[in-house]
Amino acid sequence: MNKEKREIARKLRVLGHAEETGQVAKTCRYFGVSRSSFYRWRTAYGKFGEAGLVNRPPIPKWHVRVFERHLDILISNARPRWVPQLQKMGNAEKVQAANFVVD
Repeated sequence: MNKEKREIARKLRVLGHAEETGQVAKTCRYFGVSRSSFYRWRTAYGKFGEAGLVNRPPIPKWHVRVFERHLDILISNARPRWVPQLQKMGNAEKVQAANFVVD
């Protein structure tokens, strides 16, 4: 059993115990889980089943600000005569220009 499946099984145990006893506060204290986490898990389990209990990273891999920094680096490494034009562009146009610069 890998770490992900163990974590899902733990969350299911917590949810099942709360359903059996009918006492969320005592269940959370017993398992050492905050009630906000419990309710978040219960909502996710209700909507998506076991797939909702999988731990996900808090932000996407390519966060907008990180992406903009990469664009700025590409622009700063561009040919000097292109820089004023690239600085006036919006992000969507910068992406197209960055693809052109990289290619």
